[in-house]
Amino acid sequence: MEVRWDVFWIIIGSALLTFIPRVLPLMLFSKIQIPVWLLRWLEYVPVAVMASLIGQELFMDGNRLVPITDNAALWAALPTFAVAILTRSLLGTVLIGIVSMMILRYWLA
Repeated sequence: MEVRWDVFWIIIGSALLTFIPRVLPLMLFSKIQIPVWLLRWLEYVPVAVMASLIGQELFMDGNRLVPITDNAALWAALPTFAVAILTRSLLGTVLIGIVSMMILRYWLA
């Protein structure tokens, strides 16, 4: 098998570009003491990111706001969130989400 050097250097460059942003903060934050207020603030970042991703997916279609009456994803999310909160089961949550969306698309289509 022949090695194509351009592909090889692209792979090496991509590896470095994904490795450096992960390692540099780790090296930096392992040397300094992070204040308690910053640690408390950083705990909310994953929740905020997830909420923004879910909110955008549920309420927007492209660049327009989807009306609640026509929003199958929002109606399917309601039982899905309920199952997620009550059972804490990933499998159950995914299954309820899929079944809810299937039923709503059947009724709305």
